[in-house]
Amino acid sequence: MARTKELDMLNGALLPKLMMFSLPLALTGILQLLFNAADVIVVGKFAGSTSLAAVGATSALINLLTGAFIGISVGVNILVARYIGCRDDAGVSRAVHSAVTLSLLLGVVTFLLGFFLSTPMLELMGTPDDVLRLASLYLRIYFIGIPGALIYNFAAAILRAYGDTKRPLLFLAVSGVLNVFLNLFFVIVCRLDVAGVAIATVVSQYVSVVLILMRQTGPARLSLRQLRLHPSEALRMIQIGLPAGLQSVVFNISNVMVQSCVNSFGADVIAANTASANIAAFTYTAMNAVFHAAITFTSQNLGARRYDRIWKIFWNCQLTVMLIGVPLCVLSTVFGPQLLSIYVSADDPARDAVIAMGMIRTYYVTTPYFLCGIMEVCCGMVRGLGKSWLPMVVTIFGACVMRIVWIYTIFAWKHTLPALYVSYPISWVITAAMHVVCFVYFWKCIRRKLEQTAPAAADIRKES
Repeated sequence: MARTKELDMLNGALLPKLMMFSLPLALTGILQLLFNAADVIVVGKFAGSTSLAAVGATSALINLLTGAFIGISVGVNILVARYIGCRDDAGVSRAVHSAVTLSLLLGVVTFLLGFFLSTPMLELMGTPDDVLRLASLYLRIYFIGIPGALIYNFAAAILRAYGDTKRPLLFLAVSGVLNVFLNLFFVIVCRLDVAGVAIATVVSQYVSVVLILMRQTGPARLSLRQLRLHPSEALRMIQIGLPAGLQSVVFNISNVMVQSCVNSFGADVIAANTASANIAAFTYTAMNAVFHAAITFTSQNLGARRYDRIWKIFWNCQLTVMLIGVPLCVLSTVFGPQLLSIYVSADDPARDAVIAMGMIRTYYVTTPYFLCGIMEVCCGMVRGLGKSWLPMVVTIFGACVMRIVWIYTIFAWKHTLPALYVSYPISWVITAAMHVVCFVYFWKCIRRKLEQTAPAAADIRKES
């Protein structure tokens, strides 16, 4: 990795560097979301609300099947960042080749699961009959591109460990523009409906993979002859990243259950939920960049023994996520009707109903979304300290179990959309508070151990 591409996370003011890290990563995630947004907008505009509902009905299931393996990329990021902090180039090389090999294997497994189980799982979710056939077709084609998506995410995690978040932005810009043009071509010219947008997404994903793998340099340079699973490195990645993956699985199980509740209101509400969730996803992705910043900065500084910067990273990450999240939440709410109208054709008879139902979700979920960003940063700080399993348990309990209990109690008693959606902000506040307690506890344990084993490191007390 060229030194000019690295970001010095160990010295100097934190806020500007957090912004330099987070903003390109946020834009990268937003471009990645444009893959799905382009699908949703083109289908909604040129194929109708039923096709829009078909694409939307698949999102929770896609996240469920891919979340576990993409979560392991967090382990890649932490491990490579630790090696960088320790100046261990050989360790970086082993981790890189293990990561790419592991992502390919996991991608194939995910593709097989998604391709053959798509229809049964959509049926279990209660997908309406008028939506099921198109949703299943979209899903089977979409999963052909999953190996490429996983390889890209693992390779991007390697670049993030160096602080390089600009080149992934460039690569996604190229593939994102390609995706938009292919969407329009396959849907408008070829009349392929949902199949067309799925094919466009698959092609774009593999283009982004080729671009990002060609640009790895230095210790992170990829050699096909060295592609293999180094057992110790792969095991450490899985040990660190698997809790994040399992957390994503359980988290998305709760989202699948929420989607099933949404499905009970019919195709118009499914379409409205799809459009509103797609808009909110841009805010979440932008804030999630700070989650990765918290992990990477904490991991590098811990590896380099810059313990005096840990609490500074915590507070600066919280400030950064608020500076990014709050304006996006406000804009998404104020311009909600206009944004939702982008997803529905002007002559669609369900247009007004879709916008009205979409705004209900916007008010209850998107407006307070910055609370989710605060929760994510707290979780990222704990993971950066090398603690993986407890954050998983906390998130599963606070943001998943509580939401499922809510569905079977409050929502079962009051079967309305507001009663369903209000569970989101409540779960974010509870989970964030639990993560803060965990961070304070673990950092005190680490500090106590350091003071016992290395009295010379007592300067760590300055930060308290």
